[in-house]
Amino acid sequence: MAGGQPLVLVVEDELAQREVLAYNLEVAEDRPDVIVLDWMMPRLSGIEVCRRLKLRSETRAIPVIMLSARTEEVDRVRGLETGADDYVVKPYSVIELMARVKAQLRRVRPASAGVRLEFGDIVLDSETHRVTRAGQELKLGPTEFRLLAALMERPGRVWSRESLLDRVWGHDVYVDTRTVDVHIGRLRKVLTRHGGADPVRTVRGAGYALG
Repeated sequence: MAGGQPLVLVVEDELAQREVLAYNLEVAEDRPDVIVLDWMMPRLSGIEVCRRLKLRSETRAIPVIMLSARTEEVDRVRGLETGADDYVVKPYSVIELMARVKAQLRRVRPASAGVRLEFGDIVLDSETHRVTRAGQELKLGPTEFRLLAALMERPGRVWSRESLLDRVWGHDVYVDTRTVDVHIGRLRKVLTRHGGADPVRTVRGAGYALG
């Protein structure tokens, strides 16, 4: 696969999260460049899978990123001592995880590292801060960019205004919830500027969702 797209194997027992990760990381059935491995799985734990991967000469060098809801330091240490190259605590930002994947790809395939989210004909590149729709570049302000990134991380998820405030503006910044509506309006205007349906859905009494 030299020169081609990097291969990332996602081993995750939560179907919805696996689909989002697979969609953005373009999983293929081949020897992967990076393995994203869930700790808690029904038949064989991620820790055991990681241990076996690191024992085999043909898979020992493949970076493993462990996903876990376990937050205790002893669990993080155990994961790393088993051979994991990185450890990410759930719940996590998809963009953050993909940045960590990119960091591992830099070691094994430096030229191929890139962080992109895709939804329909919308492509968001978090490395270059570029957004395109149907191939046309869209000019988004930094707040609208972060809003779109949050929505694209979890297509279909309904985000409350409060959740978007926390994700986009931060926990320590006081912003009125009506500000979210203003920026959503700006985002919609840019996304539909060159045609195409409005992908942002208003869920009455709940918030906003993508798709």
